Amino acid sequence: MCELFCFNSKEPHKLNECLQCFYKHSEEHPNGWGLANLDSKNLKIDKEPVKASSSEHLKEILSNPIISKNVFAHIRLATIGEIIPLNCHPFHKIDKNKRSWILIHNGTIFDYPKLDEYKNKELGDTDSERILLYIIDKINKFEEEKGSLSTIKERFNLLYETIKDLSKNNKLNIMIYDGDLTYIHTNMKNGLYYIKSNEGFTIASTPITENNDWNTVEYNKLYGLIDGNIIFKSEKHENEYIETEEDERLVQEYIKALNQKNKNNTEIF
Repeated sequence: MCELFCFNSKEPHKLNECLQCFYKHSEEHPNGWGLANLDSKNLKIDKEPVKASSSEHLKEILSNPIISKNVFAHIRLATIGEIIPLNCHPFHKIDKNKRSWILIHNGTIFDYPKLDEYKNKELGDTDSERILLYIIDKINKFEEEKGSLSTIKERFNLLYETIKDLSKNNKLNIMIYDGDLTYIHTNMKNGLYYIKSNEGFTIASTPITENNDWNTVEYNKLYGLIDGNIIFKSEKHENEYIETEEDERLVQEYIKALNQKNKNNTEIF
């Protein structure tokens, strides 16, 4: 699968050390990396379909101070979608009211037919990109029917209902940013971990430091963060994801086919 990282705070902080620790996990997640500075005036996304520890571009980025209030980072172990730039996270889309949405995802959508229509609309071929397109359509429809912009609470409520529905029989560890709120969700026990400090929230798929201050994010709930504080917390839904042997078999078959395809492409060129 993939690993996710998020930092959310009221004040900018230097994040190089945290990010370097996070990207060390790329030995087991070699199919791409991504980094998004989510500060609204300086939105910037870098990503490549190469192992983070082998990327000269990422090395150059991390050699300079990375100072931000809001950051997403991602390392990819491909399960759905080829190993190409368009399939690297974070994904970025803009809704009809010019609001930027950023998404990173760890998991697999095994069964959700509503996403199928986005296979011909997405730029790449991942289920993660389809999730973002689906969410934006939901937001666009809501705001069209309302006749005005949504409030952050309305967006939170809408995303909770959408994510709750999406998470049934699917693995949905996900982080989303809409320009105001950072949304955090896992539907697995021990799916995400966090540290809360005076600096803000640091959240990751696995602890990135060896100290004992990491706590598990409560699963099956959606959280909305602003300035290092939990602004909204949903009720708990019932769609916990527990990996089955069939799920694992499907994932391993796909990874094997993808690796063979990449090997053939390498041999051709």
